Amino acid sequence: MAKLVLDVNGAKHKIDRNIYGHFAEHLGRCIYEGFWVGEDSPIPNENGIRKDVVGALKKIRVPVLRWPGGCFADEYHWKDGVGPREKRPKRINNHWGGVIENNHFGTHEYFELCRQLGAEPYICGNVGSGTVWEMQQWVEYITFPGDSEMANWRRENGREEPWRLKYFGIGNENWNCGGKMRAEYYADLYRQYQNFVRNYGDNEIFRIACGPRNDDYHWTEVLMSRATQMRGMQMMDGLALHYYTVPGEKQDSAVHFDESDWHRTMRLALFMEELIIKHSRIMDKYDPEKRVALIVDEWGTWFGVEPGTEPGFLYQQNTLRDALVAGLTLNIFNNYCERVKMANIAQIVNVLQALILTRGPEMIVTPTYHVFDLYQVHQDATLIPTELTCESYVVEDAAIPELNASASVGPGGSVNITLCNLNPHKELLVSAVLDGFAVKEVASRVLTSANMNDHNTFEQPDVVRPRALDSISLKENHLSITLPPKSVALVTVR
Repeated sequence: MAKLVLDVNGAKHKIDRNIYGHFAEHLGRCIYEGFWVGEDSPIPNENGIRKDVVGALKKIRVPVLRWPGGCFADEYHWKDGVGPREKRPKRINNHWGGVIENNHFGTHEYFELCRQLGAEPYICGNVGSGTVWEMQQWVEYITFPGDSEMANWRRENGREEPWRLKYFGIGNENWNCGGKMRAEYYADLYRQYQNFVRNYGDNEIFRIACGPRNDDYHWTEVLMSRATQMRGMQMMDGLALHYYTVPGEKQDSAVHFDESDWHRTMRLALFMEELIIKHSRIMDKYDPEKRVALIVDEWGTWFGVEPGTEPGFLYQQNTLRDALVAGLTLNIFNNYCERVKMANIAQIVNVLQALILTRGPEMIVTPTYHVFDLYQVHQDATLIPTELTCESYVVEDAAIPELNASASVGPGGSVNITLCNLNPHKELLVSAVLDGFAVKEVASRVLTSANMNDHNTFEQPDVVRPRALDSISLKENHLSITLPPKSVALVTVR
């Protein structure tokens, strides 16, 4: 039996809704076919953006969308993507398949997509191959309300009023595809570039620095010590960490795996907690008030592409295994919400751990989509401190906790508990005690399936989907919950 104690009266830290954020890069079929089909497409669309995808994403309340990359960002020159589409230049997408980028989806189209989704824009600027002047002009084009060359060009291109832009990233993975820089060199570049990402009118930009890859604690140390502030002036609002769950080689199958692969995947996904703890510890040295947010703006599983697809498009299937990775990772973000203020799964449509897959006019949602649907109750809720004790799940002498959890109290007073049973064979009895809360009613849903590699296809789109979880008993403030093997569950108590 596992025991979960919830200190409802101790709830005080908000789970920022942006922890449930997303990422869309000009990579494979994410933008083109995933979102953008053009106004003349037979696929139902609004202003060129497909309605079915937007409709599905609005149901899970996408809070923020990072764009245009990723590695693509540090070769993207924003002026290529504005003005009449037939006049926009064609460029080589050097990072992702060497295909031709026609730039039909640019700044105006991106803000239209964010409008339709109801999502905050998060733009990643080009430090790797761009200039300070180019970045400054982009921000002016987007946000300046007055009479200037860039603002007037925006008006000529059909947008009279400036857009609201809160989140802006100063480069992407500058330790690798963004320039193969040393931390010390990038820290100096960051100080320079951020100075010219200006606030125009009443628009205030939240500046996000390229942070570390995985456990590069030196990078975090350098950025926090050299680039957060100067003479009392704040230069950084967020630091972006990237971590992918890659249990083997990146060509390993997303759907053909055994229990050893399953266990290794869960073990590596749980490593996210150690990364957050250790990077946060460094951040605390320089920012004890936790003013600078830890932004995990690329995370998720990375497996081999689907057979017969372009390797550079990173199109992979999405199984129940991916759902468990999503559930436990989001629980970790929730539990460290005092420092983690945004996260962006990679990626939203047709790439890596996607929530949605499309095939021509067809669309399906993945097991990961259903996890985000279940977990949306945590957006802007207040984290409830929990104490969890459980047995270990052991494979080949490697042990991980068999249960993973987080809990929050929503604006209406409901308590939401999200639970992940990582053991693919064992039903798990969970005793949940809600200190300081009188339970009157319980509702619950669970996501599981018969096999650990079950997934949704265009021919069978509902193999993995949530259902009611009936195996719950209630006595005063005590819940007895029986979780099926390999499952993600939401329990709501009122």
